[in-house]
Amino acid sequence: MKITWLGHSAFRIETAKARILIDPFFTGNPAFDESTRKDAVAGLTHVLLTHGHGDHVGDTIRIAAETGATVLANADLAAWLGAKGVEKVDMGNTGGTVHFDGFSTTFVNALHSSAQITEDGVSHSLGNANGLVLHFEDEPTLYHMGDTDIFSDMALINELHQPEIGLVPIGDRFTMGGAVAALACRRFFKFDTVIPCHYGSFGIIDQTADLFVQAMDGASTKIEVPKAGGSVSR
Repeated sequence: MKITWLGHSAFRIETAKARILIDPFFTGNPAFDESTRKDAVAGLTHVLLTHGHGDHVGDTIRIAAETGATVLANADLAAWLGAKGVEKVDMGNTGGTVHFDGFSTTFVNALHSSAQITEDGVSHSLGNANGLVLHFEDEPTLYHMGDTDIFSDMALINELHQPEIGLVPIGDRFTMGGAVAALACRRFFKFDTVIPCHYGSFGIIDQTADLFVQAMDGASTKIEVPKAGGSVSR
């Protein structure tokens, strides 16, 4: 498995059978290197969305049109994307699992909002925010937390799914900050590897992963902090 952080909460996941983008916020993302766009969408099979905010839906509509990738989102967001012209759109909702060739995606809770004020000036309710747990046939289980605070039912997510890789928001203000994110990782999970995200983009959130890394000091979990555009192999 190859995991590439594309800035903010956007990731590319490459496995033997799939090329997946999660929350592909490219345009307007200060941390995204536009010169990497071609590589980011190369061979794409799926786009997975945690919730409906613009910094997570991002370039989904354009990417789907260019690549023909299947887009998976919560039911409300999926219906909205379909109305926007996305042809291959699939839907789920909290607690549900959707199966694809080589992997499945389970929608789990996240503590966040999901409405979006779009170009028509109207606020659209786009379902609940979620985290996504990805189970693969021959690869580690991966949990993208989406945008969230800590919550005690993370223990149940771990019990049900036992994720080995965590993609964890740490930027504060709109999600949990570094110290609280570290508490979530240490108390509720037994991750082999964690990659922090949702930082270093907009100026009003934390610009580095330092607080998270410091709070994880002494934990057995491996902390990977790639630069935007950098990759981690598992």
